[in-house]
Amino acid sequence: MTPAPGRAVYLDHAATTPMVPAAIEAMAAQLALVGNANSLHAPGRAARRVVEESRETIARALGCRPGDVVFTSGGTESDNLAVKGIYWARRAADPRRTRILASAIEHHAVLDPLQWLEDEDGADVELVPVDDKGRLDLEALRYQVARDPGSVALISVMWANNEVGTLQPISEVVEIASAHGIPVHTDAVQAVGSVPVDFAASGVDALSFTGHKLGGPYGVGALVVRRDIRVAPLVHGGGQERDVRSGTLDVPAIAGLAAAVELAVKHQAEHADHVAALRDDLVRRLVAAVPDAHLHGAAPGAGRLPGNAHIGFPGCEGDSLLMLLDARGIACSTGSACSAGVPQPSHVLLAMGCDPDQARHSLRFTFGHSSTAADVDAVVEAIVPVVERARAAKGL
Repeated sequence: MTPAPGRAVYLDHAATTPMVPAAIEAMAAQLALVGNANSLHAPGRAARRVVEESRETIARALGCRPGDVVFTSGGTESDNLAVKGIYWARRAADPRRTRILASAIEHHAVLDPLQWLEDEDGADVELVPVDDKGRLDLEALRYQVARDPGSVALISVMWANNEVGTLQPISEVVEIASAHGIPVHTDAVQAVGSVPVDFAASGVDALSFTGHKLGGPYGVGALVVRRDIRVAPLVHGGGQERDVRSGTLDVPAIAGLAAAVELAVKHQAEHADHVAALRDDLVRRLVAAVPDAHLHGAAPGAGRLPGNAHIGFPGCEGDSLLMLLDARGIACSTGSACSAGVPQPSHVLLAMGCDPDQARHSLRFTFGHSSTAADVDAVVEAIVPVVERARAAKGL
């Protein structure tokens, strides 16, 4: 099925998803208004009211206190603020705390700050392995903590992997960490709105999320962090957001973010059923159409994001497949959008035990609120000739 004129088949919602009307309306209502949320006059107080009501809306949706919500520019800043800020504060309180433990499949918004801390600030970063489905090895984590718990400043484990969709055992990570008083940060960028996320119930100390993955605007997100966790700021200035994140607040974007979070959480179960049905249909039909195609990550079900299908096509280069599908009006990805175009195998698949060739032959299809059954039909119709051309291009 060729996409209708003017309608692309968009299956890269893990990279970004269209804004929902409620978020657009909430944002647009503020764009024509003036007022710095830190000013004391009436326009400033009106802007502050929007910010605090948005904070309360997000807190209700995510099971945290309003004071736990620190607004940022998005997931990357939130991850950097959590990893660097908590590490610096913990090390300042006790110089022995130089170790940071994280899973080997974290997003680069966590891995790159960790590498920077190791190179520039003397941190001892230890990446904990995962199994062949991309699930954290809890025994390896338990061992790393137990060998010197007093030296661990922070544990960071993502809620759900952005490439293969595997959900991580966050409650078990918290249990291991809390026995030694170690704070836990989780990158929940892919999780909020896709699976149930309750900050208080999870037991984590800090949680990152962003607007554009769940129907909100670009350039705004938050770090949810307990008030009793000290976080050293990355940016110094006006002392906004608990003196953790200085800078004039983007009131329209915050309003749009709150509307999107509220809607995504309210309709999470319904959304999950919708995208899981499409995902399961796509996987079943692609594996049937290309016999050696296979799914990476956890099996569909409770251990995987509902809208994620990460499929390997042996004998192909993922970039070739992507461009051939793009020429047919079908948008997907080979993995993280932040690493797109980088000619190297996926660090996630390598950590799962794939060899370099296997780590290059995959495509990630991710569904969202605008996805339809026609999108699945279009991919299934295109996949056989696309795979044949990609294999021919590789000389197989």
